[in-house]
Amino acid sequence: MPLISRPAPVRQPEPRRSWYARLQPPQLIALVYFIGILLATAALHLPGVVRPGADMTSVDLLFTATSALTITGLVVADTGETFTRYGQVILMVLFLLGGLGILSFGTLFAFLTGRRVNFSERQHLQAQISGLDTGSVVRLLRTIFTYALGLQLAGAVLLALRFVPQFGLGEGLFQAAFHSISAFNNAGFVVVPGGMPQYVSDPLVSLTISGLVILGALGFIVQFNVVNWLQRPREHRLTVYSLLTLFTTAALLLLGFFAVLLLEWNNHATLEPLPWHGRLLASFFQSMTPRSGGFNTVDIESMRTATIMVLIVLMYIGGGSGSTGGGIKTSTFAILTGSAWNMVMGRGELIAFGRRVEKDNVVRATTVAMLYTMMVATAFFLMLLTNPHMDFTHLLFETVSAAATVGLSLNTTSHINDAGLVILSVLMYLGRIGPLTFAVAFSLRTQQRRGVRYPPERDILVG
Repeated sequence: MPLISRPAPVRQPEPRRSWYARLQPPQLIALVYFIGILLATAALHLPGVVRPGADMTSVDLLFTATSALTITGLVVADTGETFTRYGQVILMVLFLLGGLGILSFGTLFAFLTGRRVNFSERQHLQAQISGLDTGSVVRLLRTIFTYALGLQLAGAVLLALRFVPQFGLGEGLFQAAFHSISAFNNAGFVVVPGGMPQYVSDPLVSLTISGLVILGALGFIVQFNVVNWLQRPREHRLTVYSLLTLFTTAALLLLGFFAVLLLEWNNHATLEPLPWHGRLLASFFQSMTPRSGGFNTVDIESMRTATIMVLIVLMYIGGGSGSTGGGIKTSTFAILTGSAWNMVMGRGELIAFGRRVEKDNVVRATTVAMLYTMMVATAFFLMLLTNPHMDFTHLLFETVSAAATVGLSLNTTSHINDAGLVILSVLMYLGRIGPLTFAVAFSLRTQQRRGVRYPPERDILVG
């Protein structure tokens, strides 16, 4: 009998996804921040945003919008005197949105683009946050938003205890809300008349701002891990990442505190006029703010050069991964420091809190630090070319502050020309998305490529 040929099944073409649905999370983060800066700049150009008579060019507004959305805090003019209440509300919304960390943004973007968060990605989230069920990604987002808004509300209530008696009910509540959001999101914007130096010896304002900045710079992952551990210590342990972040943060706070206290104790322009408890409070506040807070209660420009160097180092390190802080991140610094110490001691593996740190993590930390350093060095060189009249230390401080999205300044920003402001705007953008995109990109599952493996070469001299 002749064979009856059956028609081959027709393969249905796969539905074509839109271009934005094909973007990887790092690309999506970079795109959203870029579009956000454009929209923020357009919003600041609206009528009624800038006070009549304020001299703000388009470059100035671009710089301010970038600073707000990247939660940096560098400004070319006093925010309270330049922008109307309407403009201040726009800025507050910008750094409230910009302050959401990598965890909330990355997961939220996945849902907005119609992607499915697969099981392996949910397991990755579960590994980051103890106690998270693999099916609770939406609940995680809701928890992040609720937790963040709750902390900012609590900070606003505490600040209102000082601002309401000082400014009245309506103005006091706005000042409390604005500075609570600015502090938790590490934005560093200030609109209170007279600035923060008037509260240099005020424990209520200084400690509330400090607490919000530190919590924002720790990141949601660490805070959730600590909360779960405190509630059920037998079921949930502190992860090595949380321990590294907490111990490194504490060490840097102590280092900054004693450095500022000892170096500035007899400086008449900073700490000397204050009582002893005011000196302690001011030293702690200034050791906290380079973590990406951007606030200052003493004149940074009047500090000694050695103190400024300490602040530059603290800004460079920054806050925790997935937090509102910038810099290379505390965990990166901890891994690099531990690896260097291991090399000096002749140990083969990096051990942290009874756990072996994989070599891939060391390579990632080295890569992030190297790329970040190259970015800062390139921007600093361009700043020297475009602003040759500016002081070397001032430009270096400004460059690191922009890259680390800190917002501290040696009263330099208003003296930088338009070319320099554009460079700093790009640097703030890269500084904000750089660690985020690196973190997301490196957390993605990498596939080993099949092919030829080259023989190793061990006879390379290093150092």
